[in-house]
Amino acid sequence: MKEDSLFRRHIRPAELFLLAVVRGAASLSVLLLLGIAGYVFFQGAPVLRPEFFTNVTSSLHGTRGIAGNLVNTLYLVLIALAIGVPLGVGAAVYLNEYARPGRLVHIVEFAIETLAGIPSILFGMFGMVFFGGVLGLHYTLLNGALTLTLMILSLIVQNTREALRAVPDSYRDGALGMGAGKWHMIRTVLLPSAMPGILTGVILAVGRIAGESAALLFTAGSARGLPGLGQGLREDMGRLLMKAFESGGTLAIELYLQMQNGEYELAFGIGCVLIVFVLLMNGLVRLISARIS
Repeated sequence: MKEDSLFRRHIRPAELFLLAVVRGAASLSVLLLLGIAGYVFFQGAPVLRPEFFTNVTSSLHGTRGIAGNLVNTLYLVLIALAIGVPLGVGAAVYLNEYARPGRLVHIVEFAIETLAGIPSILFGMFGMVFFGGVLGLHYTLLNGALTLTLMILSLIVQNTREALRAVPDSYRDGALGMGAGKWHMIRTVLLPSAMPGILTGVILAVGRIAGESAALLFTAGSARGLPGLGQGLREDMGRLLMKAFESGGTLAIELYLQMQNGEYELAFGIGCVLIVFVLLMNGLVRLISARIS
């Protein structure tokens, strides 16, 4: 009597080989991450001191630090997300829930897919000419944020659309059948159900903003200064707002400049900060997604 069954199935050699390949690929991904992170931390750990995060790199004062670059990166993330998330989510909701299939929808989808494939250097050239020249923003954080908004828009739209498609149609039908209006159904049922997928797109956008350098060299510049605070609440708020109209270099730009200057230890230290930032963002989105689910 054969013992082959659903519980004790005979495994063929080809299946064993494929299983080994799949497991090897998964293990290789983990090893690559550990290898890259380990090497970067080994090279950059000596500079990771408290003053590294509170000082600004200056040849005149003989200091080395990334405080100004941290602030500039935070500015770009906040401004780009404040503009890009409402636009991206709104466009995805319209395409997925309101727009009827037709030529216009195909054109919009084609444009979004094309935006995702355009090299970042071209976005930088456009931002320098249009935002910097036509609108008169020059080399400012606001110019860089508007340019990054164009870059992350397709990412947010595509992830939001996939998240909306993953919501069962029974959720929509049930809400509409109980008398809810279209917008009420989207606001109270559809978007909360798709929120984990939407947040994934937002976190991916944050990672792209933090790691972008080519486009920002054309638009935001590379200044390292901190906004001067301590003059009173009203003056400090005004300085924080005006910071968006000043030049500023992010962590990725500072890393590029330090590598170009031969300051490899400092560059690897900035790389450590970027790796930790990405890991924290990924952990945050998993935590938020689990709570929402």
